[in-house]
Amino acid sequence: MDFDFFKYTNKIKPEKGRLLISEPFLNDPTFERTVVLLCEHNEDGSFGFILNKPSESSVNEVLESLSTDQLLHIGGPVQQDTLHYLHRIKTLDESIPIAEDVFWGGDFDQLQTNLDLGLINEKDIRFFLGYSGWAAGQLEEELKQDSWIVSSIVTQNLLFETPADEMWRKALSNMGGRFSVYSNYPKDPNLN
Repeated sequence: MDFDFFKYTNKIKPEKGRLLISEPFLNDPTFERTVVLLCEHNEDGSFGFILNKPSESSVNEVLESLSTDQLLHIGGPVQQDTLHYLHRIKTLDESIPIAEDVFWGGDFDQLQTNLDLGLINEKDIRFFLGYSGWAAGQLEEELKQDSWIVSSIVTQNLLFETPADEMWRKALSNMGGRFSVYSNYPKDPNLN
């Protein structure tokens, strides 16, 4: 098999609000078949959250003050003792815009009150333990090694409504063309 067939490089550059989709045969248990939403990318480095790696714990098991039993997601290997949230709640004060109608963080007390009062639909928010981070230049090196495919197709449906076990495949399919083909690659090419 010609290895050049597996070159995934695309012309889209990483930046805030874009997706990093792991290449089909990435041999890293932390990032295998993951989709990461980049929340920052600059000369100092990059950070974001793995969107499709649910934990076995619910939010209210880890933080009893939050009245939601949705599963926590593992945002990445960095600082897994910190809680973060992505949402599509335009009215949450102090939120940081990441992509179109997608926000990070915000006033935690307001969030907690609105959850308690049922003013926030749980489908509009996703909680993460930890985050994914890259030092200056590290992500660029990983892109040169074809570890990631960058996508500018970030939809609320993908982020908040697609089941975790379908997200990697759907993110690639959304890109169309050859990326749709990549979405059907088996985890182990020897099983093909």
